[in-house]
Amino acid sequence: QAQLVESGGGLVQPGGSLRLSCAASGLFFSSYYMNWYRQAPGKERELVAGITTTGGNTNYADSVKGRFTISRDNAKNTVYLQMNSLKPEDTAVYYCKARRTGYAYWGQGTQVTVSS
Repeated sequence: QAQLVESGGGLVQPGGSLRLSCAASGLFFSSYYMNWYRQAPGKERELVAGITTTGGNTNYADSVKGRFTISRDNAKNTVYLQMNSLKPEDTAVYYCKARRTGYAYWGQGTQVTVSS
């Protein structure tokens, strides 16, 4: 059974950095396009970043461009989200998603709180 487990969230001061990880199991990881989403309290879930199967192409929400970097290690079945210059408005639960035609899996989420 496919499973995604996020880790790396926590409390950080504005301007700080965090690296989120999402470890996949039970699926052929390198065949899945991977995304990071986030959901703040009272708001809809929004797409943060995406990466293709080989890692050759990435895309980002305008709100995080230049601050966040998505990457993947297919040998470790893991996708990462490096978050720099964090702002209070980045506070949210962050989720990873694995998708390919006919299949989509979500992780349980990890909380990121940016506050002084």
